[in-house]
Amino acid sequence: MTPPTGKTALVVRGGWDGHFPIEASDRYAKVLERGGYDVTTSETLDSYLDADLLRNIDLIVQCWTMGTISGEQVAGLSAAVRAGTGFAGWHGGVIDAFRDATAYQLITGGQFVHHPRGFVEYEVRPVPGKEEHPVTAGLEAFTVCTEQYYVHTDPTIDVLAVTDFVDDPDLPGAAGTTVPVAWTRRWGAGRVFVTTLGHAPADLEVPQTHAMVTRGLTWATR
Repeated sequence: MTPPTGKTALVVRGGWDGHFPIEASDRYAKVLERGGYDVTTSETLDSYLDADLLRNIDLIVQCWTMGTISGEQVAGLSAAVRAGTGFAGWHGGVIDAFRDATAYQLITGGQFVHHPRGFVEYEVRPVPGKEEHPVTAGLEAFTVCTEQYYVHTDPTIDVLAVTDFVDDPDLPGAAGTTVPVAWTRRWGAGRVFVTTLGHAPADLEVPQTHAMVTRGLTWATR
């Protein structure tokens, strides 16, 4: 990770403990610090109300599964990203956050709705034509064994990697459907990066997953 010097990041974490918000976000706070970022960590969504703070942040990394967010907090986040602050995250910490906040889902460009029971093995493959994108450059198809997210997505996102959904008795007719695994989008002047991977710290240690997350953070940075 080699961003321009003087970049700042805000890590916002909390919500359901089952996605290890402290352990997972600490991993990438350290990655960012090694890359030259000045990193601030927050365990309150009220950080999204602090316009003076956000004005000086180049990247927001969110790891906050479920929970609730106020309209004012969403508005503060949206305004910061629209003004150029990057926004990025992985798995439930970014797309299973604030399930009833549709204004938040407009920012992320997608929302988790289902996963098969337990862990399943599935292949993740870059989308043809995205071989030169900074997030997926040089990556080949790889296999993971973890939760497979079925997501509802915005048609305006730029999908970088996909998977074929497994046969799941709880979701009849979906077997073989191509589902996004990683994508980007623009929100005003800001960049947004999302991946559905990263259920637990061990999942983030998969080299290809770690590479996509690390590159996604860099790409989203102002």
